Amino acid sequence: MPASPSTARAINDRLALRLLQQDGPLTAAQLKTRTGLSRPTVADLVERLQGAGLIRVVGEAGAERRGPNARLYGIAADRAHLAALDVRTGSVAVVVADLLGATLAEATLPIAGDTGTEAAAEQAAALLERTAREAGAALHSVGIGAPGLIDPVTGELRDTTGLPAWHRRLVRVLQQRLPATVLVENETNLAAVAEHRGGAARDRDTFVLFWLGHGVGAAVMLDGKLRRGVSGGAGEIGFLPVPGTSGTPSAVNCEGGFHSLVGSGPVCELAAVHGIAVPPGAAEGDKEPGAAAVVRAALAGEGESEAFLDALAERIALGAAAVTAVLDPGCVLLAGEVGHAGGDALAARVEERLAGMSPLRTEVRAGRLGGGAVLRGALLAARDAAQDDLFTPAG
Repeated sequence: MPASPSTARAINDRLALRLLQQDGPLTAAQLKTRTGLSRPTVADLVERLQGAGLIRVVGEAGAERRGPNARLYGIAADRAHLAALDVRTGSVAVVVADLLGATLAEATLPIAGDTGTEAAAEQAAALLERTAREAGAALHSVGIGAPGLIDPVTGELRDTTGLPAWHRRLVRVLQQRLPATVLVENETNLAAVAEHRGGAARDRDTFVLFWLGHGVGAAVMLDGKLRRGVSGGAGEIGFLPVPGTSGTPSAVNCEGGFHSLVGSGPVCELAAVHGIAVPPGAAEGDKEPGAAAVVRAALAGEGESEAFLDALAERIALGAAAVTAVLDPGCVLLAGEVGHAGGDALAARVEERLAGMSPLRTEVRAGRLGGGAVLRGALLAARDAAQDDLFTPAG
């Protein structure tokens, strides 16, 4: 059954808006070429989108030709304002941006470990509100990246042993206080979205991202879609049983699992065995993990650097081999602070060892966005929510 006129208009409008979002500004002629629509249809949708306040004339094409220059149309970036939060165990980072993702204001606040649940949630909420005021922005959508599991049915952050209670409280506080859409997603999943949209996995619709930082986690992207699992726990590879540990993990503790090989603490211990010390000032806490510092030191030639990097690559490859045996993603991305610090050199070592463990051909790449991937992914989630709402013009 053919689409109704109103449905066809909505589809065409969304297509044009997506093209302007990704490749704009564009002229009407360029929109015609890229959409495949007729000239009258493009003229109608441009008029309709301008009337809805979604696009505006932002300049003129510079091509030399007779007659007036063609108008360039672009997304009205100030049509909606967005915010993203990266919620860590002992801190929260905030960025406020426009609809095109341009940063308007940003801030970071440490949250002391002995701060009460209500007080910590209030401090984080106040930081967001203050940052939005500084940007002069009324927020349309807010994306939050947090450690832990997201209930796939309710979309809520689940109560997880070992994580601060103020994380869950903050989500509720923001939902109650802000006239905005508030979304929460697992931090590793958001990192995968960011790397897929604008990082090391732009050319891959299927891959697995390993987040290597203080702890370890994974995100599964299959056919361009995140796969969260029935309980939201897909990618909890810290609990993955692997050889080389002192035991096996339990339902409440990942010690003895993959975490015991590639968490920041074990990596720092491995480095010490090879004469590489955590540099002064590099603390665990909520700062950059010590593991990232020792990886950089090894790449600079400190201590028994080759032996350490080989041993670390062997450990990472153990987890990657288990994941690829089940999913066969074709690509594993080493992200987070440690993956970013190791870069292409560590990724190449892991790929070499993985090839010796698995018959499945798997490329191993280094993430490009480092620790900032979570904030960027949260901002993309907020932008998607705003576009789903705004990019459906009436009529």
